[in-house]
Amino acid sequence: MVKIKLPQAYKPSAADTVQVIAPAGLKIESNYLKLGDYFAKSFFIFTYPRYLSSGWFSSIIELTEMMDISIFMHPLDVALALKSLRKRVAEIEAEMGEKGEKGMVRDPLLETAHEDIENLRDALQQAREKMFEVGVYITIYGTTLEELSKLENTLTSRLESKLVYLKAALFRQIEGLNSVFPFGQDKLGIYTPLNTLPASSLFPFVSPELSSDKGVLYGLNLHNNSLIIFDRFSLENANSVVFAKAGSGKSYATKLEIIRSMMIGTDVIVIDPENEYQTLADAVGGSVFKISLTSEKHVNPFDIPIIPENEEPADVFKSHILNLTGLIELMLGEITPEEDALLDRALNDVYASRDITPENFGSTELQPPLFEDFQTVLQNTEGGRSLAQRLDKFTHGSYAGFTNQPTNVDIKNRLIVFSIRDLESELRPIAMYVILNFIWNLIRSKLKRRILIIDEAWWMMKYKDSAAFLFGLVKRCRKYYLGVTTITQDVNDFLTSEYGRPIITNSTIQLLLKQAPANIDIVAKTFDLTEGEKALLLEAGIGEGLFFAGLKRAAIKIIPSYTEDQIITTNPEQILAAKGLEEQGMEEQQK
Repeated sequence: MVKIKLPQAYKPSAADTVQVIAPAGLKIESNYLKLGDYFAKSFFIFTYPRYLSSGWFSSIIELTEMMDISIFMHPLDVALALKSLRKRVAEIEAEMGEKGEKGMVRDPLLETAHEDIENLRDALQQAREKMFEVGVYITIYGTTLEELSKLENTLTSRLESKLVYLKAALFRQIEGLNSVFPFGQDKLGIYTPLNTLPASSLFPFVSPELSSDKGVLYGLNLHNNSLIIFDRFSLENANSVVFAKAGSGKSYATKLEIIRSMMIGTDVIVIDPENEYQTLADAVGGSVFKISLTSEKHVNPFDIPIIPENEEPADVFKSHILNLTGLIELMLGEITPEEDALLDRALNDVYASRDITPENFGSTELQPPLFEDFQTVLQNTEGGRSLAQRLDKFTHGSYAGFTNQPTNVDIKNRLIVFSIRDLESELRPIAMYVILNFIWNLIRSKLKRRILIIDEAWWMMKYKDSAAFLFGLVKRCRKYYLGVTTITQDVNDFLTSEYGRPIITNSTIQLLLKQAPANIDIVAKTFDLTEGEKALLLEAGIGEGLFFAGLKRAAIKIIPSYTEDQIITTNPEQILAAKGLEEQGMEEQQK
């Protein structure tokens, strides 16, 4: 009988890790390396100017191209450094004396060098400074030699503009590569003596970090390619503002935040002026309520809200009356103080006509009045007939279907979208006010983590009463575990309102995407932007801009996954392509 020895199953070991990580091959040339599919080239800095300003190295560290940087600092013995400096001072004084004896014109370079060395000697002897041998090595990478050359030119020009010069490590590229790898080994050994102050200017942690261990992914930090992950509810308030010109990705970025926030248990409510959130709501099983003059969904502004815990019915009643007064003033336009007093009295009387008083306000058994009931009371109030006539279009006229109906909206869902696209432009601020008041009463009734998105918020900022209501909502929402996001493309209408800037100052997260040249100055003044940040916002691509979280700020690029992009895109070309593929698939199924 012949015994056949079967091969044993392969078992991976720790030695296989090297084979997986290592590139396929390494080719060494005099001034570059071919490392797998990439070319690499190493440099060292060999000359510095007389003075190094703080942060001069940040322009290199913040380059988004692929590169590795190593900084080695070897402390020098102070006694040896002083001895070397004393010798150098003697040489300079001898040279200056020799030129003086020959009657030659003084040399400013020698005098400056003598002064600098003497100052450094004093600082070292008084222990105010220390000396280091500093080696700075940079390795750049590219998929082609042309790409490598282009990055080398960028690197060289940036450094030479600061009078800092570097050289390629000729015939020592492998040593340069090993020096920038995280082994902590200085294989090149090319140093420049620097004292403490210029050495500290090389401190590498200059680019802002906006990553935390919880929250949602907002995008990519363009300064250092790190991720911007933030929990807006961990800040002093959870409010946010988004400013951008049309087509720059403001709604796109907001939809990404909605999807990712819902994944961590946050409920979202959206006021949608352009029906942009319909596809998103359908994808995640949300509810969409289209509010228009002929729609079947209505919100009665006179609804009785649920009384929050630890609040008195009488206080809620007074607040509710004030909100309704603001709504009616928005409908009527300018009114006199006498007319304002009439409105307050009529509002109290219309609730009294239904046996609703400040003491029993909030009872679910009571039937709330409608707008036409309020008009009837106002008409029978002395001096209120003209006001009642001005409100007739909202009760019996062309706007009656919008405001004069009982509420029939079911808000038991994690994503709720109120679409007001089909409303006339003059009705949109009123619709936003009514819906916001309805949402505010809902939020106060139950403490829950929520985000409220108000797209095209400039509609509300155009009118004082609606702007004041929005500001009050932003200011008070924190204690109800709510974060309000206001989005606008019309920066001037938002910022010229007396409530625009306070809304921004009460929002700890701010997202600025591409801006129009006409608006950039007012945006720069409001957010205290530098010239570089202004240029970035003018030249930014779609989904690129600045992200502010409290006192921190960073350049950001919005990055979606493929699935997220398919759900939230509003690009007509992508939508048509998707529909074409869908129709093609249906035709193939029919065949």
